[in-house]
Amino acid sequence: MLKLDGVSKSYNGQIVLHPTDLHVEAGQSCLLIGPSGCGKSTLLRLAIGLIEPDTGAVYFLGSEMSGNAVLSLRHKMGYVIQEGGLFPHLTARWNVGLIARYLGWDEKRILQRLDELVELTHLPSDALDRYPGQLSGGQRQRVSLMRALMLDPDVLLLDEPLGALDPMIRADLQNDLRDIFRSLGKTVVMVTHDISEAAFFSDSINLLRDGRIVQRGSLDDLLHSPADEFVTRFVSAQNHPLSGGGR
Repeated sequence: MLKLDGVSKSYNGQIVLHPTDLHVEAGQSCLLIGPSGCGKSTLLRLAIGLIEPDTGAVYFLGSEMSGNAVLSLRHKMGYVIQEGGLFPHLTARWNVGLIARYLGWDEKRILQRLDELVELTHLPSDALDRYPGQLSGGQRQRVSLMRALMLDPDVLLLDEPLGALDPMIRADLQNDLRDIFRSLGKTVVMVTHDISEAAFFSDSINLLRDGRIVQRGSLDDLLHSPADEFVTRFVSAQNHPLSGGGR
């Protein structure tokens, strides 16, 4: 579904991502985790074509993510960022349907899809006509997820989508997100800094440090077969239970 082969990235001569491979199979949930500045968000932005790799290549559905292909391929991807990234001057309804309207969908089709997504994400239907500033943090993230799902994408890319939420709202959204991933069978690549959240969503965890993936595997692998001392220190530094916020 998604392949990053030997991709690297530098800014002003500073390496933020060393040559890295990441292959994600269809229907798999792949979690990227690590401390701030480790390169996990850079990997995600490379995957969706927001930035170009200095070396290597990105392939999505068998096509290289480069040149004129980027825009059409990106329409087959859903992207969710921390705090939603919604346009503040548009209502939730218009935020969700913006790209569909740009692509020429008729209003009947848009309304039908909105109804499906409201039910799927458990967003109160009256929230659709509010502006982002009138929504709670959890509601903004549900709207952002609806926007990402509007075109029924093949893959969902999420960059710390729950990081700015308080614990109770975060736990509710964790459960809802996992149910959505499972019910839709979507391929998911998700960035988080929280190892319990990574384990909650997936058995496939990629732990990064200083622009490199230092270990791939399950939480059990990281706990009992750490690749190096950093892995042990990172896991030990998590101050909450390793069972997942919504489990």
